[in-house]
Amino acid sequence: MNDFKEQWSDRVLGALKSIAAEKGVDASGFASRMSVGKPPKSDMGDLSFPLFPYAKDLRMGPPQIATQVAAILGDEANAAGPYVNVRIDRAAALDVVLKAIEKAGDQWGCGDELAGRKVMVEFSSPNTNKPLHLGHLRNDILGESCARILAARGAEVQKVNLVNDRGVHICKSMLAYQKFGEGETPESLGVKSDRYVGDLYVKFAQWAKEDKNAESMAQTMLQDWENGDEDVRALWKMMNGWALSGIQTTYERTGVSFDRIYRESETYLLGKDKVLEGLEKGVFYTHEDGSVRMDMSDIGLDTKVLLRSDGTSVYMTQDLGTAISRHDEWPFDQLIYVVGSEQEYHFKVLFHALKKLGFQWAERLRHLSYGMVNLPEGKMKSREGTVVDADDLIDELAALSLAEMKEKGRDEVITDAKMTAEKIAVAALHYFLLQVSPSKDMIFNPQESLSFTGNTGPYLQYMVARITGLTAKAAQMDGVANAALLVRDDEWDLGRRLSEFPDLVARAAEKLDPSILATGLYEIAKDFSRYYHDVPIAVADDVNLAASRMALAHAVLSTLKSGFSLLNIPYVEAM
Repeated sequence: MNDFKEQWSDRVLGALKSIAAEKGVDASGFASRMSVGKPPKSDMGDLSFPLFPYAKDLRMGPPQIATQVAAILGDEANAAGPYVNVRIDRAAALDVVLKAIEKAGDQWGCGDELAGRKVMVEFSSPNTNKPLHLGHLRNDILGESCARILAARGAEVQKVNLVNDRGVHICKSMLAYQKFGEGETPESLGVKSDRYVGDLYVKFAQWAKEDKNAESMAQTMLQDWENGDEDVRALWKMMNGWALSGIQTTYERTGVSFDRIYRESETYLLGKDKVLEGLEKGVFYTHEDGSVRMDMSDIGLDTKVLLRSDGTSVYMTQDLGTAISRHDEWPFDQLIYVVGSEQEYHFKVLFHALKKLGFQWAERLRHLSYGMVNLPEGKMKSREGTVVDADDLIDELAALSLAEMKEKGRDEVITDAKMTAEKIAVAALHYFLLQVSPSKDMIFNPQESLSFTGNTGPYLQYMVARITGLTAKAAQMDGVANAALLVRDDEWDLGRRLSEFPDLVARAAEKLDPSILATGLYEIAKDFSRYYHDVPIAVADDVNLAASRMALAHAVLSTLKSGFSLLNIPYVEAM
């Protein structure tokens, strides 16, 4: 379809230049103003060109320009107020689209505009004092999906994870283990290993309310860790192993993976030398209290401490060092941090500091800020044990899915009902978290996410399963597909949506917003559902018409499966 858009854009531009020549107007900037959409109704045409941008230069009203352009273009064009609408050869356009999708298969939507660009995406960043929870899941799916979308448009992507495995919060779980659980293991208790560590963190918070010395004991343990105390380090290594093992299991369950995992215990000392270099160059300054600071009045902010008065680092220091060392190891063109909106100030400061230090690549750093996700009951709090454990949530969704399958008797005809229920649960979760623009806060409603009607992951899976069953009949058909037989408006509308899918992927990559893609998939599925209901496909009276409609159905399937891969939604053949 894009070929036809380009052809007609050139023809409309040619008509505009002809009018400009008659008026003695310079038309050299006309091409950059050209845009194309579609008329509000299909009977008005297939493409629509707004002519507002040319009114000033041509000293004419847009409707007058539209009338003259339509007259130059001939019968295929008509003026509609300030727009010129044109009709294209639908059969030829559909033929091009269906053949392109058949050739691309499940890779439909891929492009190369980002080829040669190296993009690093940092996401997840869990703490090793608790399991992944619902908030992490939004972070994880945003990072994973954005990475896949960027790669689909040609970028070389490296997914990285900075694990927060040191600090006083880690020591709190360790202290609680010494006090309440020494000698126990997750295996001996039959508890998932990261959950066990998280339960200890909650126990510490409860203990700290009763014992005023608990917090100072945690600080002392952190100092012992930093000084290399063998016993503390051994306990830390064991409990971190438990936490990371459990977290990795959840990653595997949700289809999330990383190319490189960094640990804060390995990076927390980085950056101090760079801050001292900046101090020598006059980029930073020494405050009267002895701390090293950065003046940010040039961007409307106050000062920021980069080294404490005792010479120790702050989080900003290590983030500076980590970013620099990453670029040294893998010279990225862009680094994207997927981190909640509460850290917007932190990243403004980080990017500004790197620019002041002279790193030109800092101009291309980006904070993909996302809003909070809560449950209908309200906000979650880790230390109070009111967070929703990721595994518990998936278990609950899978159990609800399996119960519905059993109620409908589908568990007896599906090969592995339990695995299918798991895939439905992950689809419900990921799609619900992605359908909202990242910048917005959201409330996750488990029951809504599992609905088989409406804008949900299970609905999309259901449509894919239905089309999979339908297209399986194609091998038994004798007809020959011919796009010229697809003359219905709904067939044209479906073809048009499919043709626009690569543009949706490109826009999602540009905006770092998978919700653009999620919305597009839903619209395709919804349109096909209506078409499936209204039109006989495999059983059409004419075998060639049946084959043509089946080719359209197969193109829809390829497009949806491609979108599933980009949004990390599991594919199911039957449900």
